[in-house]
Amino acid sequence: MLAILNKEIRSFFSSLTGYLVIGLFLIACGFFLFVFSGGFNILDSGFADLKPFFSLAPWIFLFLIPAISMKSFADEKRMGTMEILLTKPIGIWKLIAGKYLGVLVLILLAIIPTLLYVLTISQLGRPVGNFDVGATIGSYFGLLFLGGCYAAIGIFASSLSSNQVVAFLLAVFLCFIGYYAFEGLSQTNIFGTSGYIVESLGISFHYKSISRGVLDTRDLIYFISFILLFLKLTEINLSGTKNRR
Repeated sequence: MLAILNKEIRSFFSSLTGYLVIGLFLIACGFFLFVFSGGFNILDSGFADLKPFFSLAPWIFLFLIPAISMKSFADEKRMGTMEILLTKPIGIWKLIAGKYLGVLVLILLAIIPTLLYVLTISQLGRPVGNFDVGATIGSYFGLLFLGGCYAAIGIFASSLSSNQVVAFLLAVFLCFIGYYAFEGLSQTNIFGTSGYIVESLGISFHYKSISRGVLDTRDLIYFISFILLFLKLTEINLSGTKNRR
């Protein structure tokens, strides 16, 4: 598994992929939070608060994480190395875990520089340091779990096709469904009083919950179960591919 993880990280940074993903994420967030006028601009809001960043990040990740993960298995299939990987004695789960952790490492490296935003709002607070530390820490945990969910979806989508563009588009669609669709459906009158239950099935509900600064075990169970579900679906798909050969 470690060999696969090292290979994934090297592949990210041996080309422009890793640097582009981290750079684009930071540039996009920086412009929306401090340059462009609008609801996400921290300076215009008049509050030393990182809520705009944590509201914006899931939508940027919606495109960036599928862009990272789309090559995980699709590239192996395209180059014909998938058969070699499946016949090696490392096991499918270790193969999936190595690919998945490689994506998570890149996500973590993209998030770490945003800690400068915490320093910024700390200095902007009156008095200095006057901001909600608990909510900020909770939001970072939520962002990591959110990234983990998107990464699991991206890995699964990549296992379905040898075409990276198809894997990317499928991952974006599934991430959107997982993050917002349930919340959107709950706001309609279709489900009546069951709207709350429908909303709780979506990532957004639990992301917002953990962003309040309280680590509820229900949210943790949801995120872990969601990630394991898509990794299991990836294993089932790859096992089927292996058995057909």
